[in-house]
Amino acid sequence: MIDLYYWGTPNGHKITIALEEMALPYQIFPINILENDQFQPDFLRISPNNKIPAIVDQDGPNGQPISIFESGAILQYLGRKTGMFYPVDELERVEVEQWLMWQMGGLGPMLGQNHHFSRFAPERIAYATERYVNESKRLYSVLNKQLIGQKYVAGEYSIADMAILPWLLRHEWQQIPLEDYPHVQDYIERLTARPAVQRALAIQV
Repeated sequence: MIDLYYWGTPNGHKITIALEEMALPYQIFPINILENDQFQPDFLRISPNNKIPAIVDQDGPNGQPISIFESGAILQYLGRKTGMFYPVDELERVEVEQWLMWQMGGLGPMLGQNHHFSRFAPERIAYATERYVNESKRLYSVLNKQLIGQKYVAGEYSIADMAILPWLLRHEWQQIPLEDYPHVQDYIERLTARPAVQRALAIQV
């Protein structure tokens, strides 16, 4: 059994998608980030960076429990644990990893800043909004180009796709007209048609 410390954000959805796709048994422990649950001492022992998601795998290496924070690290661990959606071949694995890191270091943080300055900042700052909207458009263009001629970002469906998709689902928040990125639009439709993805996105806490 995997204990998932979760809230319904794009980063949280990454892990529910992976768990559903890999058919791993899990139970959710809600961490309400709107009420600062992420700063509670019990959670900080699992996730010292006070961010969701985090997991505790009760059947970790050598049959011992292991706690893991950072969504990318969790996805890699689950991929290794199950042998699913994370290739063993080094060339294929590097392809998946570079797009996973692209999401972790670029797509997620930049779109997150877009969300903040476009929707939540108490004071609208034109320079900041324009900066992050423009960077979001650049990243969508990178992804759109990568998807030409292939269904998934690294060839076969992988943990990289599971990481990328949830951030794209908030394209309206990001002021992104999807019709400008037709390959991304098709990609979203393709991934959200998967039953496991639908189950993951339907989770309400």
